[in-house]
Amino acid sequence: MPDTPDPELTALLEQWNAGDRAALDRMAPVVYDQLRRTAAAYLRPERQNHTLQPTALVNEVYLRIAGHAKLRVEDRAHFFALAARLMRQILVDHARSRLAGKRGGAMQRVTLEDIDASAGQRDVDLLALDAALAGLAELDPVQSRVVELRYFAGLTMEETAEVMEISRATVGRHWATARLWLKKRIQDERT
Repeated sequence: MPDTPDPELTALLEQWNAGDRAALDRMAPVVYDQLRRTAAAYLRPERQNHTLQPTALVNEVYLRIAGHAKLRVEDRAHFFALAARLMRQILVDHARSRLAGKRGGAMQRVTLEDIDASAGQRDVDLLALDAALAGLAELDPVQSRVVELRYFAGLTMEETAEVMEISRATVGRHWATARLWLKKRIQDERT
């Protein structure tokens, strides 16, 4: 995600927040490429014949955002964090419905980067990750939010600190602790 602010996107978000629902349509060409890259990154570790494709995932995110008349988006980082959270929810819902249809069929897989930097990349079941994040949210909502922003939204430490209005050092501490907690929780679930 680019680190530089986008004045056009900022203006469109302000218009949308002011009640101009058509601003979301005008925003589409401004954010589409970034949303599509994010969607493609989410879907890359999925099975080859996955029924959701990046374009469909972006479209579903847009439909959900458009469906929330009272949604307020503060800035670019907040918009992309929201979009990433929606992508996660869509993929988790899709995985649950697929498993329900197959009664425990092949699990959806995603690569969970940086859970343990010494172990490199790890394959993690998307449903297990979602359950672990839900558990973390009950224990520490701030750490859970840091993971959502860093991992799912792809925000940098600085962007995460800005969105959460905390220091970069605090984000770093939460990120490190959350990664260790999630790694242990997911490993415990596998055994």
